Amino acid sequence: QVQLVESGGGLVQSGGSLRLSCAASGSIYSFNVMGWYRQAPGKQRELVASITRGGATSYADSVKGRFTVSRDDAKNTVYLQMNSLKPEDMGVYYCAAESSLYKIWGQGTQVTVSS
Repeated sequence: QVQLVESGGGLVQSGGSLRLSCAASGSIYSFNVMGWYRQAPGKQRELVASITRGGATSYADSVKGRFTVSRDDAKNTVYLQMNSLKPEDMGVYYCAAESSLYKIWGQGTQVTVSS
């Protein structure tokens, strides 16, 4: 089974940028959608951004214009470029790969935004 490993999280000041990476152990082309989710303390996990096999993207209203999701199928990696970060963007960011039959999650990477 394909495994996902996120990286790139860390501590950044409000207004700063981070780029998260999600590296898959196998081909991501087999998945219909690759998504980035985040979970803040005490809150439910929410979808932040997604990208389909064909490259169509979708974003949560709260991150539109600030975050960009992209994929490199040759490297089996999905990225999330996060600009103009706000304290409310803080949380654990998870990568997910979704097929018609199942969904695979990574272990998450922590993003902390200081005000």
